[in-house]
Amino acid sequence: MSDTVAAPRPLPMRETIALFGVLFATIAFSIDAMLPALPAIGAELSPENANRAQLIVTSFVLGMGFGTFFAGPLSDAFGRKPVIVAGLALYAAAALWGAFEPDLIALLVARFVQGFGAAAPRVVTVAMVRDMYAGRDMARVMSFIMMVFILIPAVAPSIGAVLIWGFGWRSIFLAFTAFGLVSATWFILRQPETLTPAARRPLKWAALRGALAEVLGTRATVTYIAALTLAFGQMFAILSSAPQIFDEVFDRSHSFPLWFMLLALLAGFATITNAKLVMTLGMRRLATLAFVAQFAAALIMLPLALTGLLPQPWDFAAFFIYMTMTFFMVGLTFGNLNALAMEPWGHIAGLAASIIGAASTVGAVAIAVPVGLAYDGTIVPLILSATACSGLALMLMRSAPGAPGAPRSAR
Repeated sequence: MSDTVAAPRPLPMRETIALFGVLFATIAFSIDAMLPALPAIGAELSPENANRAQLIVTSFVLGMGFGTFFAGPLSDAFGRKPVIVAGLALYAAAALWGAFEPDLIALLVARFVQGFGAAAPRVVTVAMVRDMYAGRDMARVMSFIMMVFILIPAVAPSIGAVLIWGFGWRSIFLAFTAFGLVSATWFILRQPETLTPAARRPLKWAALRGALAEVLGTRATVTYIAALTLAFGQMFAILSSAPQIFDEVFDRSHSFPLWFMLLALLAGFATITNAKLVMTLGMRRLATLAFVAQFAAALIMLPLALTGLLPQPWDFAAFFIYMTMTFFMVGLTFGNLNALAMEPWGHIAGLAASIIGAASTVGAVAIAVPVGLAYDGTIVPLILSATACSGLALMLMRSAPGAPGAPRSAR
């Protein structure tokens, strides 16, 4: 018996994977391509405090977090295509706004709106895959999409660096506008609607409130959301601080895009590793082991950062290995924690996915912003926050309902 759900599927498989991979990567491209531009933006728009340029990343992520809450329910009510197209239109318009904005505060608002729009292709693409496939077919298609997805953040900083070199940092926003318009055109012309009118659910705010209370009233789900938030928080803190650290701490600003490409490609192997290990170790155990590794790496790196024992270039080598380990472990936690948090919510999957995604993303921004602003010319604030985040996440996983050693009342 096939696991495939009957639904429109006229596109060739390769084109479906390519299209969905591009839509899925809208957020990664919008964050990673900006990283090389942060020093230039800080120097031009906030010369008195260039560190504030880090907010270009976190304001986008904050907008994405709020947009995530609305994208899923809206697509359940009005169909997948209208919501994705509207999100891409908002994304492109906000990027165009940012390209000509001379004020940092207004630019941060534009990035927030851009992130809000980008949430639609990120969230609703997954719903479209679920409309079209189920079971093993869905897992196989998502694996292929993730392979495409990995390539975009790997090359995004290089694209940003080339644009800055040739046309200045504002050209990156024009590239975002072009990206949104091209992907929207491709999507409109080639991809049919996957949610039939009969399968749509009216948008009822009472249902949203009820789902929110139900999801956030379940201890297991809240535990995994908190762990996911801590994992996201330290990752976004690294992303927002990385350009300054590579420039000011290690004097490698010119080679940053190449190092980031290597980092993304190495970390991409985590998806393959997770697919092989999760069937034998299970989601909870694998995510717990990943946090153990993250915590251990942070504990090793912390005294090196505090004392400066390692001379150049070994200090950079240690930091790059640490970053690679952190991003690799992210690949072993995000999917598993999302699946664990979603486990009880098959009857309200769309709403639950939006709630979990929004809560973890907004919470992560609350962690990443103060860590980024605490940057003092060293890697110490970043490593301190990573130690705290991974340690707390490990404690949460050990106390989660059903975890070995957890109190009986928590199981």
